Amino acid sequence: MSIQELPAQELPAQELHPAPGADSPGEAAHADARDAEGLSVWPRSARPEPHGDVSVGGVSLAEAADRFGTPVYVLDEQEVRERCRTYRTAFPDADIVYAAKAFLCRAMAHWVQEEGLGLDVCSAGELALAVTTGFPPEKIVMHGNAKSPEDLRTALRLGVGRIVVDSASEIARLAAITPAGTRQPVMVRVVPGIAAGGHAKVRTGTDDQKFGLSLTDGSAQHAVTRILDQPHLELVGLHCHIGSQVAAVKPYVAAVRRMVGLLARIRDQHGIALPQLNIGGGHAIAYRPGEEHLNISVLAGRVRAELEDGCARAGLPVPRLTLEPGRAIVGPAGVAVYRVLAVKRTGAHTFVAVDGGMSDNPRPALYGVRYAPRLVGRPSCAPPRLVTVVGRHCEAGDVLADEVALPGDVRPGDLLAVPAAGAYHLSMASGYNLVGRPPVVAVSGGIARVLVRRESLDDMSRRDVGL
Repeated sequence: MSIQELPAQELPAQELHPAPGADSPGEAAHADARDAEGLSVWPRSARPEPHGDVSVGGVSLAEAADRFGTPVYVLDEQEVRERCRTYRTAFPDADIVYAAKAFLCRAMAHWVQEEGLGLDVCSAGELALAVTTGFPPEKIVMHGNAKSPEDLRTALRLGVGRIVVDSASEIARLAAITPAGTRQPVMVRVVPGIAAGGHAKVRTGTDDQKFGLSLTDGSAQHAVTRILDQPHLELVGLHCHIGSQVAAVKPYVAAVRRMVGLLARIRDQHGIALPQLNIGGGHAIAYRPGEEHLNISVLAGRVRAELEDGCARAGLPVPRLTLEPGRAIVGPAGVAVYRVLAVKRTGAHTFVAVDGGMSDNPRPALYGVRYAPRLVGRPSCAPPRLVTVVGRHCEAGDVLADEVALPGDVRPGDLLAVPAAGAYHLSMASGYNLVGRPPVVAVSGGIARVLVRRESLDDMSRRDVGL
């Protein structure tokens, strides 16, 4: 393994793999082999190596841990790129917009731009990072249920392609600060009344949560009327996002049906056919072997058919579709590597404590997400034992993986690797206990390079300016 500071475009691209879950004999055979090796939820480049190690992108995880320290996020660049291409192939006539909230850094912005995707941001910070990296602002969508004045001013100043209006108050605020002589393209975020998602806290398509404007109580239609009365705002379409970790196609089909109905009512009331429809993201990935993921090829066929048939029945032109995948692009590409600090047996429970925890992955504490950690870096023939992998933080809820099978001889100094760690780990990381956030290391073709360096005590101390 070698470390090189190479720009992303200098790395050789690999040919596109079929979409995960695609009905392809080659993909099925590859999936069977990965299942047998216990790597079904790992990046497709993951390979078992001698002495119990695993490599990703041709890079030994044990060697990466020694070189970069732990905890460390290892991100397979080619997996990210291939997943971008999977979406482009499945939806050739749509705009694919990567949801930056899942994970964003300068290299990630470069990768998705080079693969032909747009970007979905939720703050002035995400927007500024993308644009200063060279991302075209016209291919950026600005989201957020409570955008600050600074968020809106930055979006207007940098010229984002679309702003998604999420509340009635935002309409007047945005219209008031849009420069004279310009028209800002906007979309209305509609709550379609569909419950979908892997946990109650990530279901965003119903009226009992904070996002969007209701279809059932008329708020969405009222927002459309208000926007059309604003000379500085240009209504270009509708947006909806039904939730996260959605594994079934049916809720998306239902959402498209309801959105087409609203497009028809807008046409009848205002005499306009909106040209764009954004159906969000939330596409599920598998975190543990055997879990379901959303089949992107099936989604594309069903959504396209429903949109075309619905528009034909309503006498509407087919709007240009937009999708916003985030987790489904970067989640399966990441692996988090930790070092075991302690093994403690308390009654019937065995706790394996590692050098990270809820500061670098709060999702188990927030949503009860379950992972499948694996011992790497040494072989073991010990029978498996059910253990709870916990973090180093001063919280009883600091649990990374509850009741998982690991070799019975796990001991301090061992390495544990957690797959499906590319999304909502670093982006949700905190400064709890001042342990510092881990680095992100990209791997591809046997080369590893740091994308985001480890946060140091000096980094954190510089913000503490009072005495």
